Amino acid sequence: MTANQLFAIAVTAWIVAALLSPLRAVHAVVRALLGLGCLVGMLACLVALPVGMPPVLLGFSLAAHPVAFAIEPSGLWLLGFGLVPAILACWLGSPLASRVGHSGRWYAGAAFSLLGALGVTGLQDGTSLLVAWEVMSLGGALMLAGERAEENEAKPVLLMLALLEVGAVALVLAIILLDHAAGGIGFERFVGGAATSGDVVTWFAGLALLVGFGAKLGMLPFYEWFPRAYSSGSGATGTLFSGVVLNAAYFALSRGWNSWLNVAVHDSTAFGLGVIAIALGVVSAILAVLFAFQQDDWRALLSYSSAENASIAIVMLGVTQLFRADHLADLAGLAWTVALLHLAGHALAKGALFLTADGVFLASGNYDIVQHGWLKRSGFLLGLGAVFAVMSLASVPPQAGFVSEWYVFQSVFQGFHLSSFIGRLVLVLAGAGLALAAAVALATFVKVFGLGLLGLPDVDVTPLVPRANAISVGILGLCVLAVAVGAPLWLNVLAAGAQALFNANSPQAMVAGWLLVPLTDKFAFISPSKLIIVMPLLAILPIALLWLTKRRAVRRVPVWFGGMTTNQRDAMTTALTFSNAMRTFYSFVYQPTISTTREHEQREYFIKRLVFSAGVTDLFERHLFDPAVRVVIFCAEKLRALQSGNLNFYLALIGGLLIAILFLTLL
Repeated sequence: MTANQLFAIAVTAWIVAALLSPLRAVHAVVRALLGLGCLVGMLACLVALPVGMPPVLLGFSLAAHPVAFAIEPSGLWLLGFGLVPAILACWLGSPLASRVGHSGRWYAGAAFSLLGALGVTGLQDGTSLLVAWEVMSLGGALMLAGERAEENEAKPVLLMLALLEVGAVALVLAIILLDHAAGGIGFERFVGGAATSGDVVTWFAGLALLVGFGAKLGMLPFYEWFPRAYSSGSGATGTLFSGVVLNAAYFALSRGWNSWLNVAVHDSTAFGLGVIAIALGVVSAILAVLFAFQQDDWRALLSYSSAENASIAIVMLGVTQLFRADHLADLAGLAWTVALLHLAGHALAKGALFLTADGVFLASGNYDIVQHGWLKRSGFLLGLGAVFAVMSLASVPPQAGFVSEWYVFQSVFQGFHLSSFIGRLVLVLAGAGLALAAAVALATFVKVFGLGLLGLPDVDVTPLVPRANAISVGILGLCVLAVAVGAPLWLNVLAAGAQALFNANSPQAMVAGWLLVPLTDKFAFISPSKLIIVMPLLAILPIALLWLTKRRAVRRVPVWFGGMTTNQRDAMTTALTFSNAMRTFYSFVYQPTISTTREHEQREYFIKRLVFSAGVTDLFERHLFDPAVRVVIFCAEKLRALQSGNLNFYLALIGGLLIAILFLTLL
């Protein structure tokens, strides 16, 4: 079967699943249809790679423009890797939606998200892209509404939709600018139109695209909707958000900057946009990972991590523009490929940990990061998949995250090839910022694994992580390792895409036999494929350490922050304890808040309850979102007089409008 036929089957399965979702009796069938559609879509991506899909007319029009469908090799790559964890997330479903009895709403939202992501990746004109973008956002809102939205007045969902609509307005502006320059709404016209348009149009369109798609990618200040929305949903929702949805948004941004703007014709504009993307991406990555380190909820921590990884991809997009502006096509193709490799490994690893979080919830009833010894009681597969995913997100060899992070730094280190001093300086500073983000990410995932999965088994928690979740996590963990070990094979499928964009076969130059190299093995090289053979020999050292610990008793003492206990068995490190040192050191970023509330009986001397809470300040909520809300409320109060109910006032208002219209007509 052709890729088009397979995608048609996937779309049909998702549409039928959405139509059947209100019928509770067939929810097992709906779940199977969603998973089947993801599986068939992934197979379609494999069939179409490495050459991509030619445009196919769908037989209807939007805004008098025929709607066509085609996917470039990079889109197939990102969509295919995003659909792998989506298969398992749809198969397992949302435990929160099942608990509150709104599974049908979640299934409909998942179907809309998948359809929207496919449309964003493959539709070939501006109007249909905007429709697909809104469908994808609607699907996310429906998934969250089917879980816990009623418990907290849907504020996280509304914040998400509000910020995404800011991005949608920016996308509308970008499409209008490109349509005006190209004389048509089709993407094939955008390339030629941008080539003949001035730098001003390219500048504004590029910034609008960055804001529009950056709202979904978690670029500052938009990343603050991530923890609220993710924490009101399940791990299955987070898997779709951080996988297929995030990958679709990045592909659209990359396609916009590298194809629609035709920045090869506007060197100065490409350089300026690249500097902006690098600066925003580095700052976003640092802030996101710093706030991730402070979280004690699985979903909030993983959501901030998703924003951090998306920001790294944005940095690589900016690096691509810097090299492209200096006509270094090979290096531009290197940075472009690295971003795709990074998001591929991220989708798999993040899906594994989100499904681990769902398993913890099903066993304990909450998503708290506490030591319950899940790995000791939940089997080998859960531990294998989780440790591979954590290693990848912490950039520990030989996992996919280590490979992509190594390539990120190798790309930045190539800045000495740039002719501009500013460009070289920007890449040096970017390398320093990314190194800080990588160090904090390592500590963050040590916390996730050490506190969230290890520790002594809790005698009060008898259920185990469900076997279906453990199997899913194990499968995704093995996929993460396979991406790293098979990178010399996988990278070749991106050769056609790099050749079309940059006229350079960078992906093929990144492989030298079983070595991975930054275009040349004279600069640096690694080999995850060979490292996986050597790793068992390196395991002798930790095995020896374990043997020594068996011969000496482990001493446990009360911790210094986060609670004291008289029971030595309970004297364990908490999430608050683990992150408090970093919170103190970076207090100028976190702006920590500590509050104590006392409840009294009769008189203040008799304290009934003492409530202590410690947290961090959401920077953009305090300094950007809250002031904007206050301005809107102030304006609404002043305009409330228009709703006086006085008929004479309304007639006078209508008369004034008529006079104004007449005056404008005369002019």
